[in-house]
Amino acid sequence: MTSPSVRPAEAGEAHTVRVALGERAYDIRIGRGVTAAVGPELATLAPGGTVAVVTDTTVEGLYGAAVRSALEQAGLRCTLVAVPAGEGAKGWRELERITEAMLAAKIERGDLVLALGGGVVGDLAGFAAAILRRGVRLVQMPTTLLAQVDSSVGGKTGINSPHGKNLVGAFHQPSLVIADTGLLDTLSEREFKAGYAEVVKYGLIDDEPFFNWCEAHWAGIIAGTDAREYAVARSCAAKAAVVARDETETGDRALLNLGHTFGHALERLAGYDPARLVHGEGVAIGMALAFRFSASLGLCPGQDAQRVARHLAQVGLPTRLQDVPGGAGSADQLLDAMAQDKKVSRGALTFILARGIGRSFIAKGVDPAEVRAFLARELTTA
Repeated sequence: MTSPSVRPAEAGEAHTVRVALGERAYDIRIGRGVTAAVGPELATLAPGGTVAVVTDTTVEGLYGAAVRSALEQAGLRCTLVAVPAGEGAKGWRELERITEAMLAAKIERGDLVLALGGGVVGDLAGFAAAILRRGVRLVQMPTTLLAQVDSSVGGKTGINSPHGKNLVGAFHQPSLVIADTGLLDTLSEREFKAGYAEVVKYGLIDDEPFFNWCEAHWAGIIAGTDAREYAVARSCAAKAAVVARDETETGDRALLNLGHTFGHALERLAGYDPARLVHGEGVAIGMALAFRFSASLGLCPGQDAQRVARHLAQVGLPTRLQDVPGGAGSADQLLDAMAQDKKVSRGALTFILARGIGRSFIAKGVDPAEVRAFLARELTTA
């Protein structure tokens, strides 16, 4: 990965980040109020067509009517399908329900699927778009910080299995991403902070200056100052650059999974129960664990691991296994959950580890015994 150059926006200015994928290239529109252009933007993509809006029941109540009205005023026919809010919707039952609803609405290959919501809606609607009539165009309109800086960009779509998270899915790039930072004003403090974990991740991977900036400006990101737009744009630019080089994660795109091997295992053991753990919180614990594990292997200075955990805790994010309400399971249970991770190759564990802040790397063939011993220590450390 390379560190992107993104200039902080002037007040009221919108950013456009390009995801350079040749004939499938697309733009990410970022800024407060960019939702106002959703009708004309989608009418340009599918003049006179139909848009299937997939959302969840919470977002439907906040923005569903306004988005439907904007699309219809632009001459587009609109059908809306809402799924229950939360990670529990990301499974076979809701996938079947929304695909059948779209077929009943006569969505054709020239029409559009609009994912209006957070990461669950984006993954679920994106997978439905990928398999409906063997591929319908997708527009992502993420309404959470986590989705704006991560899951809406790059084309990963899918659903969960009892065996693990995101184990069934497809790569299906959107045709456009509209990231209205004003929509983040309705997020709970907990959800916003969970999304922040995916922002700071980009600094920890290969951009120490951005991590330094996050340490100085995190409060402004949460408060909704101009720092928020800059953080979203910088994160999207970082992800766009790596997706353009490694679309299907055969190389350095795997670095974007920093903290996720630990985090996904924690989510599975928590039963995908948002009352216990949401994705960004799992990633925060996972990143702190990845740096402490790296330090325990002699790869990373201990002070860097401490600095990472200190910053996450300052923001209000969990950093230890003991922070999971109801417990994180045993070392053996965690290791078993990790064995279903998508980065496992022929039974060998792959982790994203670090030689320091901004110096992460892909570590293949990590000894499970070392992982288990580390987890056992973590579970007993106060």
